[in-house]
Amino acid sequence: MTKTSTCIYHFLVLSWYTFLNYYISQEGKDKVKPKIFANGARWKYLTLLNLLLQTVFYGVTCLDDVLKRIKGRKDIKFLTAFRDLLFATLAFPVSTFVFLAFWILFLYNRDLIYPKVLDTVIPAWLNHAMHTFIFPITLVEVILRPHSYPSKKTGLTLLAAANITYIIRILWLYFETGTWVYPVFAKLSLVGLAAFFSLSHIFIASIYLLGEKLNHWKWGDMRQPRKKRK
Repeated sequence: MTKTSTCIYHFLVLSWYTFLNYYISQEGKDKVKPKIFANGARWKYLTLLNLLLQTVFYGVTCLDDVLKRIKGRKDIKFLTAFRDLLFATLAFPVSTFVFLAFWILFLYNRDLIYPKVLDTVIPAWLNHAMHTFIFPITLVEVILRPHSYPSKKTGLTLLAAANITYIIRILWLYFETGTWVYPVFAKLSLVGLAAFFSLSHIFIASIYLLGEKLNHWKWGDMRQPRKKRK
């Protein structure tokens, strides 16, 4: 049975991410501030997509916690499997990627990812909530409970599909509006863009493998053994 402390932690994290999504949605309605949500609104930024992703993941996790305490583990195997798949292939890789990619580019040249003018419209606490605190939260989840990982082929294929979908979204927005989602893209040639997207995919795929290693190191191999053919 899921520990009460774990359930409470998951509920607090879900509440935190729900609050962030609501707060940012209200910020977007403020006409006085720069139109940072124009041309694609919130859903063009990986940072904000990640906040939504984390909200969905912890919503599923809380539901899993509650149902386990009511029905037991056997009756909700599908939900638990979906929770683990969501964490392994998206929640952990994306949040870690956002954390690392943002701060690497920010420290190198913040104008490539987060121009200084944004400091006047986005509070420092919100910046850290979106780009810093997401990493320790997802790391605690790795330590707090085991997650069953799919095969590498399945996991990396699902991650690649999500990555390609987002890249298509970025390119579509550029062709529709003539504006890149992030300033760094405007500095790159076509070859540079291809290299950037390719390296980003390799980077996030490496994070996926890291998450699998951490889970294995902490909890052992959680994958279900294959049934022998008769």
